[in-house]
Amino acid sequence: MSKYGEISDYLQRFLDDEVRKTGINKVVIGLSGGIDSAVVAVLAHKVFGDDLLCVKMPSQYSSQSSLHDADTLCKEFGLRAITASIEPMLKAYEELNPDMDNLRRGNFSARMRMATIFDISARENALVLGTSNKSELMLGYGTLYGDLASALNPIGDLYKSEVYVLAEYLNITKSIIHKAPSADLWDGQSDEADLGYTYAQLDEALKLYVEERLSRDEIIAKGVDAKMFDMIIERIFRNQFKRKMPLIAKLTSRTINHDFNYPRDIRL
Repeated sequence: MSKYGEISDYLQRFLDDEVRKTGINKVVIGLSGGIDSAVVAVLAHKVFGDDLLCVKMPSQYSSQSSLHDADTLCKEFGLRAITASIEPMLKAYEELNPDMDNLRRGNFSARMRMATIFDISARENALVLGTSNKSELMLGYGTLYGDLASALNPIGDLYKSEVYVLAEYLNITKSIIHKAPSADLWDGQSDEADLGYTYAQLDEALKLYVEERLSRDEIIAKGVDAKMFDMIIERIFRNQFKRKMPLIAKLTSRTINHDFNYPRDIRL
């Protein structure tokens, strides 16, 4: 079996084990038409079949190509899907806040989508699957309580460049694989334009720093752009709070997330 065959098999077993041990047998996912949610949806469908519900949540800023790609993916893989537009909520809030810039608009959109999908998960008695990859998580490129929220995340330890390879292995719709990454948070929004570099460039430096634990000087000596690397380090440390549960001030001898850390697998 190839490396990505093994990864695919492991992630399916991860999903099956971690979801079913909660006593819940259904999952929901926000399907954007992007590569990350497409990969998670196809993996989840292999495990849960029609107990997976894909939720498309377009706004007035969603591109028609993304909507078409999401529909094509559902048709090609037989994914059960519904549409729950956030456009009415977003328009109403924009009218109340005419001074909103793109960052606020994007964060609000991400949180409205997550509020919507968690409500649907309650209706369906299902767990919400996350779709943030390791590149995004390390760089803090996501919205707290928005797209970063989930019950469990199967691709959070895969860099974006690795998600592309896994997508090829899974035969994900080619138009999804080949288009520029975008969260469609506002007109013309582009992930790589926001970050200033391609994911291939970012992942090369991230792997040297995170996986190989090389120093700044060692990484620069390998030809990595110094300005880009300094940006990466600044983002990693500045956004650490996004990768942790809210910090609780310690007052007692047993404080949640300090020294009361029983895993869910522990049984009475």
